[in-house]
Amino acid sequence: MGQVHPGPASRAGKRFTSEQVRFLFQAYIQGKMNRTDLQEALGIGKSRFFSLLKEYRRAPETFSVSYERSTPPRVSPTTDAEIKYELLREKKLVEDPRLPISGYNYSALRDRLKKKGICVSATTITTRAKALDCYIPHRRRQQPHTREVLTTAIGALVQHDASLHLWSPYAQEKWTLITSIDDYSRKLLFADFFLQETTWNHIQAAQALMQAYGIPLRYYVDSLRIFRFVQGRDSIWRKHVLQTDEADPQL
Repeated sequence: MGQVHPGPASRAGKRFTSEQVRFLFQAYIQGKMNRTDLQEALGIGKSRFFSLLKEYRRAPETFSVSYERSTPPRVSPTTDAEIKYELLREKKLVEDPRLPISGYNYSALRDRLKKKGICVSATTITTRAKALDCYIPHRRRQQPHTREVLTTAIGALVQHDASLHLWSPYAQEKWTLITSIDDYSRKLLFADFFLQETTWNHIQAAQALMQAYGIPLRYYVDSLRIFRFVQGRDSIWRKHVLQTDEADPQL
């Protein structure tokens, strides 16, 4: 029988026969085991997993595995140094509190290495990342996220908002990203960067959207002072002259 040999990500020394792998894939198809755990048990990457799964589905009874290497491939010191350089550069971006980056993008890192003439697998990069503390495990969701659509037709509701971030690691200052999205189709109707968030910028964004797509039935904004006048309760120290929404902002 063929055997699956654990790759670099799993050095436990385990070997699985074809019969054992058939049992594991059967458990996966029956929903008794998830893909991440199965990959970790077999010590294989995502591409190899789906390749074996395709072969198993084609002929479960006669399925056999053949994943043997006489000698494991070795990464040259030069390649190893380039991987380390790119990982540490990525780590600076992830740990920068000013940037809206919450995880590592090993696929993009692999593409950058490829431009330098270095071709390595994502598994190799992930293994180096774990050794260099450049790895954040994925959180397992208890339930899949479902998007709630509030409307039944295109143009019934446009959601308008702004977000301030250091959008590029090469930027010297933060920019405001103003966006408008159609609730039903989820189409991004407007998106642009502004140096500052002003009433006039929001007015320009609304104008550009409505000239291009027409006037929506509803235009949703938050309680930012640009959009609404919100006043708190009176206190013993002062009395408010105007209450919430009793003043019309420019927008």
